[in-house]
Amino acid sequence: MNLSVMPSDSYPDPIVRPAGNASFSPGERAEFIAPRAKKPVPQAILQVQNLLSEQLLEVNDALRRELASDVPLIGEIGEYLIQAGGKRLRPMLCLLSAKACSSEISAPVTARKHAALLAAIVELIHTATLLHDDVVDESDTRRSRKTANAMWGNAPSVLVGDFLYSRAFQMMVRLQSLPVMDLLADTTNTIAEGEVLQLMYKHNAALSIAQYEQVIQRKTAILFAAACRLGAIAAAAELPLQAAMAEFGLQLGMAFQIADDLLDYTGDADEIGKNLGDDLAEGKATLPLILAQLQGNAEQAELIRGALSAGDRSQLREVVQVLRETDALAASQLHAQAYAEAAIAALQSVPASDAKAALLGLAQYALNRTL
Repeated sequence: MNLSVMPSDSYPDPIVRPAGNASFSPGERAEFIAPRAKKPVPQAILQVQNLLSEQLLEVNDALRRELASDVPLIGEIGEYLIQAGGKRLRPMLCLLSAKACSSEISAPVTARKHAALLAAIVELIHTATLLHDDVVDESDTRRSRKTANAMWGNAPSVLVGDFLYSRAFQMMVRLQSLPVMDLLADTTNTIAEGEVLQLMYKHNAALSIAQYEQVIQRKTAILFAAACRLGAIAAAAELPLQAAMAEFGLQLGMAFQIADDLLDYTGDADEIGKNLGDDLAEGKATLPLILAQLQGNAEQAELIRGALSAGDRSQLREVVQVLRETDALAASQLHAQAYAEAAIAALQSVPASDAKAALLGLAQYALNRTL
């Protein structure tokens, strides 16, 4: 069963068992057999799913094929991750970039084949980062389901994350493309640096906007940029067009992460698939909290600092009130909007097409998303 081109929430969860001889309790079994409630799929995502339906199926098939292993635990966790679905946003960006940069004379069949493989590589790298993130952050919920570390434990999650990274590099070596290998090697190294920076900055209420943006550029936006440049490489685009696509991805990634950080204080837990206030509980000084300290009075700033330093989710209601009173939420939205506008500007040199229109739609979606 292929899951990429339909809302993942329209499918029942798989019946997956923990490793070893452990088995689910009756309650846990019921949780994973019962279908989850369907959620509305954003129009921008639907537009891309319709435009790329066949290629997204190819990506999903590649993911299943590459996650195959004679080590049972890898297969179990891998299948669990695939069934979890997600938007497949980064593969979409890779495929759309290839489509936007392709012409009738640029070997479209070859470009399509390479773009689908590159999109699968990007998704494997992204999934590996999520596995590691959930362990570091001690998260127990993602996409409205238990995280892999909550299901199998920290050690299996870290090791399977390592497997995903190494498999992704095996796949890129097969392409025998030095530009691809160079780009993805640099990208994964930068992501790791971003994760370490974020760990260093935990519970640091004095974090600056520049330091925050350094973190999100390295841990999030850089993979968006790589996905878009890879699509352009698959389409044999000239270097200026590759650079334009990479710039679009970088700016979009910044907007997307700021909007994601906003959802931690403004979203609906059922819609976004995780607990509200997770960033606060983990001591992450995201943009809304930084701006609230800068724009608030001494008492408001002290409340934010105390909650961040302690990682105190019990103060979430008071923190959200301060975010509203100081206009930190609106100011954060303006920051995200500036990045989205920069992303749109980066596409000026890209010829008009359905793919370009879909990319522009994703820039708007980054600002208006609720899940």
